[in-house]
Amino acid sequence: MMRRQLLANLAVSAAAAVGAPMLPTGKTPDQGFAVGEVLVARVRDAMLGLHANVAVPSAAVLRADLDRAFTDFHTCAYGSLAVRLPRILCAGHARAASGAEHGAFLARSYLLVTRMLIKLDEQQLGWMAADRARQTAEASGDPLLTAEAARQLAVLARKAGWYEQGMSIALNAADHPGLRTCHPTHAAERGLLVQCAAYTAARAGDVSGMRELTDEAAAIASERGGTTLLHDHGGGFSPTTVQLHRISAENSAGDPSAALAAAQTVAPHKLPTTERRARYYTDVASALGRWGRRDECIRTLLIAEHHAPEETHARPAVKSLVSGLLVSGRTTAELRGLAARVGVLT
Repeated sequence: MMRRQLLANLAVSAAAAVGAPMLPTGKTPDQGFAVGEVLVARVRDAMLGLHANVAVPSAAVLRADLDRAFTDFHTCAYGSLAVRLPRILCAGHARAASGAEHGAFLARSYLLVTRMLIKLDEQQLGWMAADRARQTAEASGDPLLTAEAARQLAVLARKAGWYEQGMSIALNAADHPGLRTCHPTHAAERGLLVQCAAYTAARAGDVSGMRELTDEAAAIASERGGTTLLHDHGGGFSPTTVQLHRISAENSAGDPSAALAAAQTVAPHKLPTTERRARYYTDVASALGRWGRRDECIRTLLIAEHHAPEETHARPAVKSLVSGLLVSGRTTAELRGLAARVGVLT
C-alpha cells in the first residue's frame, strides 16, 4: 500500500510537467514568488529521472522547444520555463537512451538549466547541472559549448567563495586554442569569460584586477565593432554588455558610486532583452541601497518588477535586498507591497 501511494505521488509530480506549474505540495501557486520554487522542484525531479512516460518528439521539434525555452529565459517567463525545461530534459535523455545524437542538445539544455539555477541561488543543483553541461559539451566537440560550460563552472566556484579556482577556470578557458580563431563568436565568448574573471576579482576584493580585466573585455568588444550575437545569449557581447557587467563588478567591489557612474552610460531601453533590463535595474537598485539612497532604491526595484515581475519576485538577491530595506529604515506602503510580492515577511 505504501509503495502504491508513493508511486501515485510521483505520478502527480510527473503530470505537472505538462500542465500548470505546481508546488511540491501539489498545489498551484497563487503568488509570484512561488514560481521559482516550482521551477527548481520540477527541474530537480527531471534531473533525477523521476518523470515517467514522457512523450519524445522528433529532434526538430525538440530543438524548437529548446529555442523557445531560451526565449522564455530572456523574457523572464519563469512560469513557462517551469513547464518547458523539465520536459526538455526528460525528452533529451530519452533520445540519448535510444542512441540518437544528443551531445550538443543536452549541453545547451543543461547550460540553460545551470544559468537558471544560478539566478535562483540553487548551488547544489547548479553544480550537478554544470557538470552534466561540461561532460556533454566536451562530448559534442563544440568549442563554444565547452567554453560556456567552463564559464558556468567559474560562476559557481565564485559563488562558493573559491575565487582563485573560479579565476583559473575562466581565464584558462579564455586562453584555450579552440577560441583563438578569427570567428567573431569565439572572440565574444572570450570576452564573456574575461568578464566572468573580472567579477570574481571584484568579489575577492581585488579592485585593480577587476578593472584591468573589465577593460580587457571592453577592448575585445571594441575590436568587434558592435554587438556579436551568440546563439543562446539574447544580449550577445558588445561594449554595452561589458558596461552592464561593470555596474555589478564595481558594486561588488564596494564602490557603489563607480557602479552608478557606469550605469549612467547605459540606456536601459536599448538593452536587447527583458532579462538584461531586469539585471540593469536590480544592479542599480543594489548600488543605490548600498549607498543609502533608500527611496531611489525602492523606485528602481519597482521598475525592475514592472519589466520582469516573475524574475523580480523569484530571485533571492532581490529578496535579500528587500529584507535589508525593511530593517534599515522606515517602511512605506510601496515597500511593504513589494515585500509581500517577493515573499518576504513584514
